Amino acid sequence: MAATLGPLGSWQQWRRCLSARDGSRMLLLLLLLGSGQGPQQVGAGQTFEYLKREHSLSKPYQGVGTGSSSLWNLMGNAMVMTQYIRLTPDMQSKQGALWNRVPCFLRDWELQVHFKIHGQGKKNLHGDGLAIWYTKDRMQPGPVFGNMDKFVGLGVFVDTYPNEEKQQERVFPYISAMVNNGSLSYDHERDGRPTELGGCTAIVRNLHYDTFLVIRYVKRHLTIMMDIDGKHEWRDCIEVPGVRLPRGYYFGTSSITGDLSDNHDVISLKLFELTVERTPEEEKLHRDVFLPSVDNMKLPEIIGIILYNKWQEQSRKRFY
Repeated sequence: MAATLGPLGSWQQWRRCLSARDGSRMLLLLLLLGSGQGPQQVGAGQTFEYLKREHSLSKPYQGVGTGSSSLWNLMGNAMVMTQYIRLTPDMQSKQGALWNRVPCFLRDWELQVHFKIHGQGKKNLHGDGLAIWYTKDRMQPGPVFGNMDKFVGLGVFVDTYPNEEKQQERVFPYISAMVNNGSLSYDHERDGRPTELGGCTAIVRNLHYDTFLVIRYVKRHLTIMMDIDGKHEWRDCIEVPGVRLPRGYYFGTSSITGDLSDNHDVISLKLFELTVERTPEEEKLHRDVFLPSVDNMKLPEIIGIILYNKWQEQSRKRFY
């Protein structure tokens, strides 16, 4: 199913004809929430989106650096260029990352990623891909697309190289997602298949038009879509209900190259707060959690992590 994109890649343009009631509600929401981009209705129900500038990044890339006032930090081989931020160049054995310094406490959100993967490598002679993160820890280099293994949170992977030689049912590049409570390792030899929530083929290399990925988290429902055909349409990739993600984690993106390489570029990251109406029953069901999990998916429990999260919550209550 495809959802029409606006000319600037937002989920949906302002509706041209709003009822007086909807228009009044949108004006009120804008006055209440104040800063950032005005609200945009993103669905048939009462759902509105607001650009959160403290979690967003676009040209001319102000606020990127290592200073205490920077909203975004670079790591490894990542470089700020005029038209993009290059996580890794088309060279062997490089890794780089870009991390937001501000923890995100939004309940429902949507992250739109404008990226480009390109290089000199021919078929199956390029790699390794990039990842988008929403995790408890930031700026931790490691083997999982340039980030630490056994992470805590959500990882979305754009994998451009098939490591599992015997697999034939998948066509790469391939997008997949994984939720981790810190107990699971990403299986590189099997391209992450044992722990993935779902995935889809995404032919994204060396294209002459813009490529986008959107990660949407609403009412514990995770949806990942892509616009990679130059048609300004979202195409479904992954949809998983019952995903429980704590608030207060960090957004980031990372990449790594090994014997094979590619340029992995990020043009923009735009985070939108989604305001969604909930019934009283949903309010009870959607209380805050302190450890990532997925309904009907058994993740090994780590006593240390559970105790740490309980201690963290108690400390937060004492602080406030």
